[in-house]
Amino acid sequence: MRGKTVMFVGDSLGRNQFESLICMILAANPQTQTQMNRAMPLSTFKFLEYGVSISYFRAPFLVDVDVMQGKRIVKLDDIAGNGNAWRMADVLVFNTGHWWGHEGSLRGWDLIQSGGKYYQDMDRLVAMEKGLRTWANWVDSNVDITRTRVFFQSASPDHYNPNEWSAAATATTAKNCYGETEPMKGTTYTSTYADQMGVVNEVIREMHVPTYLMDITMLSELRKDGHPSIYRGDFSPSQRANPQKSADCSHWCLPGLPDTWNELFYTVLFY
Repeated sequence: MRGKTVMFVGDSLGRNQFESLICMILAANPQTQTQMNRAMPLSTFKFLEYGVSISYFRAPFLVDVDVMQGKRIVKLDDIAGNGNAWRMADVLVFNTGHWWGHEGSLRGWDLIQSGGKYYQDMDRLVAMEKGLRTWANWVDSNVDITRTRVFFQSASPDHYNPNEWSAAATATTAKNCYGETEPMKGTTYTSTYADQMGVVNEVIREMHVPTYLMDITMLSELRKDGHPSIYRGDFSPSQRANPQKSADCSHWCLPGLPDTWNELFYTVLFY
């Protein structure tokens, strides 16, 4: 990988994997010279001795999000702005998922632009498919397969609903992943991302540029015990005192599950 660039593109789960990979490489060579440039939307960590760059580009929907007259507009048909930052990478790892389903104050847009029209909202699966097809068209039109390899990481499940792993869960018992110390048992699971995965599979199957789908959804679903919960470094004492409201059951502890994602990524990249 000497002289090459690996870029993770997507939401904060992609950032989780980006940070994991940096830590894993540093653990193997802790004395090597490094340089970090953290910015928005692009952060880059360089291993100077090897000329290797590992980057994270924040694009929760992959497609462009513009602000016009104070309103955030998700442009389902436009990706040129984001795509300009990805062109020169040697390895691209894309992900998207969580933000398509956010509601209320967590929703990542004020308007959706599609086909020259504006919408306050639309069927989230339809919106995601439109956005993914715009992304797929960009990859097919801009990626040089003699230079760049493309990966897509499937959705990483969250664990806010204890009914997914405990039939005995009630309103007076667990509210989320807080206090969970064991993985789920067995090999069956209920995933809220099953429909999204169907869309992802269909879009990737129709692409011309070979795109490797890394399906980490099942193995991640089982790890209800792997989230930072109330122990995120940026939580205030009052947030930590209220786990029912504040626990982070979306992202993952490091060391932790994203290290497994990167072990799998390493395997498909080199073998």
